[in-house]
Amino acid sequence: MDPPPQFSSTVNPNPNTHPSPNVFLDPTSDSIPNLLQNPNSTTLSHYLSFSVPKKRRRGRSQRNPASFRLPLALPTDSPSSSSSRTPASDEIIVINKEAKTEALIALTAGFPADSLTEEELDAAVLPVIGGIEQVNYTLIRNHIIAKWRENVSNWVSKKTFLDYIPQHYHVLLDSAYNYLVSHGYINFGVASPIKEKIPVEASKPSVIIVGAGLAGLAAARQLMRFGFKVTVLEGRKRAGGRVYTKKMEGGNRLCAAADLGGSVLTGTLGNPLGIVGRQLGELLHKVRDKCPLYCVDGRPVDPDTDVKVESAFNRMLDKASRLRQLMGEVSVDVSLGAALETFQQVFKDSVSDEELSLFNWHLANLEYANAGLLSNLSLAFWDQDDPYDMGGDHCFLPGGNGKLVQALAENVPILYEKTVHTIRYSGDGVQVIAGNQVFEGDMALCTVPLGVLKNGSIKFIPELPQRKLDGIKRLGFGLLNKVAMLFPHVFWEMDLDTFGHLSDDPSRRGEFFLFYSYATVAGGPLLIALVAGEAAHKFESMPPTDAVTRVLQILKGIYEPKGINVPEPIQTVCTRWGSDPFCFGSYSNVAVGASGDDYDILAESVGDGRLFFAGEATTRRYPATMHGAFLSGLREAANMAHHYNIRTLKVKVDKAPSNAHSCASLLADLFREPDIEFGSFSIIFAHKNTDPKSPAILRVTFGEARKKCNEVAKQDQQHSNKLLFQQLQSHFNQQQQLHVYTLLTRQQVLDLREVRGGDEMRLNYLCEKLGVKLVGRKGLGVNADSVIDFIKSERGNRKPVSTSLALKPGVSSKLKAGITKRKLIRRAKVVRKSNGSIDVGSAAKLSEEVKMTDLVLPDVTVSVWHLPSDPSRTSATTISS
Repeated sequence: MDPPPQFSSTVNPNPNTHPSPNVFLDPTSDSIPNLLQNPNSTTLSHYLSFSVPKKRRRGRSQRNPASFRLPLALPTDSPSSSSSRTPASDEIIVINKEAKTEALIALTAGFPADSLTEEELDAAVLPVIGGIEQVNYTLIRNHIIAKWRENVSNWVSKKTFLDYIPQHYHVLLDSAYNYLVSHGYINFGVASPIKEKIPVEASKPSVIIVGAGLAGLAAARQLMRFGFKVTVLEGRKRAGGRVYTKKMEGGNRLCAAADLGGSVLTGTLGNPLGIVGRQLGELLHKVRDKCPLYCVDGRPVDPDTDVKVESAFNRMLDKASRLRQLMGEVSVDVSLGAALETFQQVFKDSVSDEELSLFNWHLANLEYANAGLLSNLSLAFWDQDDPYDMGGDHCFLPGGNGKLVQALAENVPILYEKTVHTIRYSGDGVQVIAGNQVFEGDMALCTVPLGVLKNGSIKFIPELPQRKLDGIKRLGFGLLNKVAMLFPHVFWEMDLDTFGHLSDDPSRRGEFFLFYSYATVAGGPLLIALVAGEAAHKFESMPPTDAVTRVLQILKGIYEPKGINVPEPIQTVCTRWGSDPFCFGSYSNVAVGASGDDYDILAESVGDGRLFFAGEATTRRYPATMHGAFLSGLREAANMAHHYNIRTLKVKVDKAPSNAHSCASLLADLFREPDIEFGSFSIIFAHKNTDPKSPAILRVTFGEARKKCNEVAKQDQQHSNKLLFQQLQSHFNQQQQLHVYTLLTRQQVLDLREVRGGDEMRLNYLCEKLGVKLVGRKGLGVNADSVIDFIKSERGNRKPVSTSLALKPGVSSKLKAGITKRKLIRRAKVVRKSNGSIDVGSAAKLSEEVKMTDLVLPDVTVSVWHLPSDPSRTSATTISS
């Protein structure tokens, strides 16, 4: 189930006006159509100034959304084709005049404007980090994404770009195109030209997918296109998982489609499910901002009181954010609820009953957004995914999201009512057991909800690694329930998509606190009441008749004083997601003691690239969303193809850890306590060996700081693409840092530390004096593995600091005054570290020497770096796929 919409992200040039009562988005055009035609238009001006949605306000519009504005200065490039220009190593490629627009479109797909994602770094899309080559790669990458978004119902081929991207840039074109296709950023979905790319006969081994939810269906379609033989095992009698559209029917041919699970497409600018909807030709209905609230007795909430309490509530959340920064590590063991309760006590006695009920409504709304009790949410990380919220409107799909499920499940081999209870995995393959049937495959993908993993419904043989078991235990999995009611006619306002109701009982504040009107999209007069927080758990045991009676009392209290008769519903449905054995809840959250790292841990593959995991609880950027589940399926399809390709090429996979996630986590764990730090350089030593020639691992951090690069951009380009990219990167990708590594001797590290002139001179010393190449984390090679293993075992007797380790059992996570807190195992990452990171721009002139490599996906050349006996020199062997 997806969380509620974030109304505040709507682009509205006049905040004092409301959209028309029945707003639909044209599926035949891009979400930002005018930008591709006229980037200097008023539309672009409005688009570049938009609010940043926050999870805290998912149930209701934000009155004064925080926003930012980008400069509208576009580069004054010659209109002539870049193919007519003289090739030069220091020039920025000119594809067209729409680089800013294309950067924004790529941004909605999850890409920083002028730098590589960690996924791209893993795939070795570039041999050089930073500098002009990276700028040109991102321009080409962004252009390909934007080109496909112009018409998502077509297959965009590489040939499309050959005529106007110069020959000397075709290496970058190949890299960007192959990466985007293989990772599912373009050419995905259910359009006919895309479905035609699925081969009739599989040419690759069998893959077993457990679960036919959005993650499983996305992975299945992608793997089928890659040529794998796919079998999907689904325990239910239907596909979709927690996305379930039920047809409700009554007399007089009344019927309506009720989304009982995931219902709102959040952020349709970049939402891949919005793209699938466009491919189906569907008109998306924008969820309108207007959301009136009603008191316990049914009276409308006083507008001034409403504004006052909402403002106080938002200030309280801001105070909680500042508190966690002041608390530092301690905030990891404190709940958001404890912090808010502390602030609430300050003014609790000075407010009226109505104000207190209104405040509790906002608390219920917050619990709805996170599918968890505030007392269980982490103060440090409850909103860790906020920087990655997708822009654009939040929409309903008329007829329900079952349309998406049906289209994605078409021609996918799904075996229903196959409840998996055992998964065996080894270096030779997998066995998935459902009942008395055994399904064998080369690889398996497990997409079951976090609740199923927490419940232990599936036995893994061998047992999952302890770090994954700990992550499963730490992450929260909350609950949201619904009451869907089909009425004989619409008696509520047709210009509303939502309205709320207050409760005078704090323990019942989430009981039917918000109503969704689906009359405009469901095909009939349908209302859905939401139950969140503590009330959602109590609702599991409430008799359906009692629930419906209570809902009708609320509706009559609101509408009968207006002279409106509330009829009896023709049909009602009450959900019980917490009791459902195929999910045991609704969606994930960051509980006390957990962090965003745990999403990454759940995403790690096990068994030497044989068993993989997908689902909304495996994506740290988009958890608790339908599109997060969908994207995780595409991610793991690429990951599975990557491992298969490695085995096919008989390239040895690094023995420990066996994949990018676990490799990154291991290095991250070791570098949380480096032996030496200076500037953007961190070093870990083999402590017991003080020989000057003993090995050390150096990590260089390229942070988000972006300065003008005179070596790359000419003096007349002061307001070029680069400036836009810098600001986009800074705002939307604040938490991204790029880490590159090399293996040095202890003496070389000590000499490097003595270099004066800052990070730039140190980098120059590394590249020109020592002649080393900085590589991606997997590019360190086998020799570095032994060093890492040695350091890891040597540190084994020391207290670990990894965020991936569990907290000690029996320790209270509540904030208690006067009690000294124990030393924490996990470091809170609540303050973004921007100081001490290398300015990529200033180092651009060195970038020709700063090399990066890694193992890559199918259809891309694989480069493997071998480290000779002299750790200051590196050679490369290239194997063509």
